[in-house]
Amino acid sequence: MVQLAIATGVTALATGLFLAPLSAQLDDQAMRRALAIAQTAAAAPSLDDALESSRPSRHGPVQNEAERIRAATGAEYVVIMDKRGVRWSHTDPDEIGHHVSTDPSVALSGREVMQIDEGTLGRSARGKVPLRDENGEVIGAVSVGIAYESVQERLLSTVPQLLAYAGGALAMGALAAYLVSRRLQRRTHDLAFSDISALLAEREAMLHGIREGFLALDARGRIRLMNDEAQRLLDLRAEDTGRPLDAALPPGRTTDVLAGRVSGADLLAVSGQRVLVANRMPTDDGGAVVTLRDRTELERLGRELDGTRGLIDALRAQDHEHANRLHTLLGLLELGLHEEAVEFVTQAVGVHRATAEQVTERIHDPLLAALLVGKATVATERGVSLRIAPDTHLPDRLVDPHGLVTVLGNLIDNALDATSSERDAQLEVEIRADGHTAIVRVSDNGPGVPEARRAEIFTEGWTTKEPPAHGQRGIGLALVRRLAERYGGSAEVSERLGGGAVFTVTLPDALSEEIPQPGDAPHEEAVMNTHATGRASGSEGARHAAGVTEAGR
Repeated sequence: MVQLAIATGVTALATGLFLAPLSAQLDDQAMRRALAIAQTAAAAPSLDDALESSRPSRHGPVQNEAERIRAATGAEYVVIMDKRGVRWSHTDPDEIGHHVSTDPSVALSGREVMQIDEGTLGRSARGKVPLRDENGEVIGAVSVGIAYESVQERLLSTVPQLLAYAGGALAMGALAAYLVSRRLQRRTHDLAFSDISALLAEREAMLHGIREGFLALDARGRIRLMNDEAQRLLDLRAEDTGRPLDAALPPGRTTDVLAGRVSGADLLAVSGQRVLVANRMPTDDGGAVVTLRDRTELERLGRELDGTRGLIDALRAQDHEHANRLHTLLGLLELGLHEEAVEFVTQAVGVHRATAEQVTERIHDPLLAALLVGKATVATERGVSLRIAPDTHLPDRLVDPHGLVTVLGNLIDNALDATSSERDAQLEVEIRADGHTAIVRVSDNGPGVPEARRAEIFTEGWTTKEPPAHGQRGIGLALVRRLAERYGGSAEVSERLGGGAVFTVTLPDALSEEIPQPGDAPHEEAVMNTHATGRASGSEGARHAAGVTEAGR
């Protein structure tokens, strides 16, 4: 209806704008026609002779010539006057010999006149021309009138035709408005403008209120819309709206998942240190809508649960061994062999004390030292020999200890999983500082990684194991690579001499210039005392390791 009203208004306006100048044009044409007739009459050679040689009368030569011209041209009147303004011809013969009703001075002065004026015959379009003799002297004037009613008739005669054209244009406009309206209704699902406005307001409130990331892409892969959570999870800015996805995000699996180059439901992606689950749904216009869920905390809790279950299984498996040791100790005490009992306890505890001392002498960062002691206990319980490489040495100058804990914990957990089925399972850890660069190397004698798969082993979601009950695998090594890249370093895997795999992670600028003060030295005694109390303390260290590690098994 709005479009139809606009079309009607435009048509009426165009018609009015056309009629307004048309009336003026018709008046001008009538005056020019009257002037042309007057000029033609004044140019007749016999008219000036008749005006000089005769008298004004009903049947005189001037009257006869004027009537002939009037009949031939269709003019309303042709009046010829002398120099005094007295009529020598007129449509009404009774007016001959009388002075003209309008001022003839302009024409008698030698100038031509065009005008719309009132006379004895009513309103008319007039043209007045001076009449000259053979010497060029003005001896009178010719006045020709075109009835103004004929001009109006011409104007009115054009109105029906004009209205017909306007009606046709209005009909075409109405049809176009109808078609556009139908198309608009289909595109907006028959929603009114007020409904669309309300939906837009509700959408904005919903998008910025939900705790899931939301990303809308157009058919050309450009970011059309995103909410605050998507900006946080993907480290995007509001200015990235309208940019292609490949330009706003770095290349990698996350970008491939969001762009639709990787298909599937609940796809894993890693953004920074966040573990994301992405789902992509195509839209009818060729674009897509992507939802993102942050599973970082869930993955961490799930891995803690896996670590706890592993510890429980290991404790159950060693329950008989502990019982046997206690029975042996009880027997020694009952037999009065106190020195042998002390030696037996010292030997059992000494292994754990030696492990703690070995770690804290070479690893001065308390978090990494605690992690290694806990992992050594877990490895022992799983029948794996964990050894600290002789070249291991790391001062307490780490810029981001938690990041290095994530790297080391994931590498050790993957090595433990890889060697769990080996008889003589061995695992070696090397951590050393080279200036500001930290180098982490974990090797094992497991089945190793085929050369063809080494490029994709650090990809999110890649794994050779069954997923746990709490979620999915294939996250740990992807986090390792992301952390290494954040420092400008690298993560790679190679073959171990004698079989197995060697994972090497290089972290440039991981150590600061600051030299720790004596009061800031790690508490070796506290670490040793913690683990010198027996196998239970080793289990606590393992649980701590599981808590600070984003292990990807």
